[in-house]
Amino acid sequence: MNNSHVSTRQVDVAVIGAGSAGLPAFRAAKKHTENIVLIEAGAYGTTCARVGCMPSKLLIAAAEAAHSVEAAAGFGVHAAKPVINGEEVMGRVRRERDRFVGFVIEGVENIAEKHHIRKHAAFLDNHTLQVGDSIIEAKTIVIATGSSPIVMPKFAELGDRLIVNDDIFNWETLPESVAVFGPGVIGLELGQALHRLGVRIRLFGRSGSLKPLTDTGIRDYAVKVFQEEFPLDAKANILGMERKGEQVMIRFVDREDGIEKLENFDYVLAATGRSPNVKDLGLENTSLELDSRGVPIFDPVSMQCGDSSIFIAGDANNVLPLLHEAADEGFIAGDNAGSFPEINPGMRRSPLSIVFCDPQIAMVGQAWSELAGQENVVVGKMSFEGQGRSRVMLKNKGLMHLYADRETGLFLGSEFIGPQAEHLAHLLSWAHQQKMTIPQMLEMPFYHPVIEEGLRTCLRDVNEQLSL
Repeated sequence: MNNSHVSTRQVDVAVIGAGSAGLPAFRAAKKHTENIVLIEAGAYGTTCARVGCMPSKLLIAAAEAAHSVEAAAGFGVHAAKPVINGEEVMGRVRRERDRFVGFVIEGVENIAEKHHIRKHAAFLDNHTLQVGDSIIEAKTIVIATGSSPIVMPKFAELGDRLIVNDDIFNWETLPESVAVFGPGVIGLELGQALHRLGVRIRLFGRSGSLKPLTDTGIRDYAVKVFQEEFPLDAKANILGMERKGEQVMIRFVDREDGIEKLENFDYVLAATGRSPNVKDLGLENTSLELDSRGVPIFDPVSMQCGDSSIFIAGDANNVLPLLHEAADEGFIAGDNAGSFPEINPGMRRSPLSIVFCDPQIAMVGQAWSELAGQENVVVGKMSFEGQGRSRVMLKNKGLMHLYADRETGLFLGSEFIGPQAEHLAHLLSWAHQQKMTIPQMLEMPFYHPVIEEGLRTCLRDVNEQLSL
């Protein structure tokens, strides 16, 4: 292209993407220089606030309220079957979602006009971006473009009967039925919530796994628990799928009786993962080495792509699509972009992920897939089925595995399903980050009667296997 009449702006740092990674990157880089620009082509508001963590928890909270009415009978408290008003449920979800999004938008709009541009950016080379009709030359660039739901080709014919999680939060009421494909974090959370809100669901998986779990003992237990509540086939045999009017007809082999069945659903929810938004960035015009998905190879400690002046953070790098990880990565990337060529290793916290299904699923520290087969690893086990406080609350479903080093007693990680796993997971992540041993963890206070006593039981089981 002829650039003779194109306006060119020179900056120290350009951040592409104003989401959960881009905003911390911008703030971190701004500590080093005022000559910085934040570029965003899409809607302000972050994946978390708009279509992720927050609206999904709003839907789950409504589902928990409905479920608690039904579960009350177990205590001898009998209430009429809850009447679920879909319009009221989705009205609150959208109102509160808009409130969270509003806070994020307010934060972006408070950034001085000179610092942000509402246009699409694409690389012309390592230091040059085409931004709308203008050119931006930047000493360093941070890619923080987030991710989008993956929709497999087999769903292409379903038209507006196919939805992704983003679409659910714009519903004005609840449908009668939804088929969910993908028993990962999104599929499990939304599938169970819809079921508890009176929507007929069926959850189909392909590989037999229940992501993000890698410990087959925990995974098999979790599958069994969820199958007791709603139809779940983690290794489904789908024979056909076609649109019929305003519904989708799915032909499949029923897991329980092996009989071929036909079922119609109002919607098909594709919860089959997310893909980094890197395809239209013009990365082929840079010197960056890309992986099989087109994502730049980068250093997870500094977020630097190779030895270039380009950094990548958040969902765009396809490693840990979690808000707290995106924020940490954004800060590290922005800080290093601002101080370039000086590069500093950023502080990475202990891995922590939580699935807000019921019972909740959590993973802390090293996953079992990283430790399996190592002779020096011991596994402590504990069932929540007999755990005192869990039984008191009729929440006694769950299984915990703790991993430790046999010789040193160092706590390595855990995968588990259980009541209030979100809180137990935080205790464990703090212990992991502090590099505590199992004996040190057992010296910590445990109140009675609390769910944390179950964690102590598991720690004792590990402790008995140590060679200290």
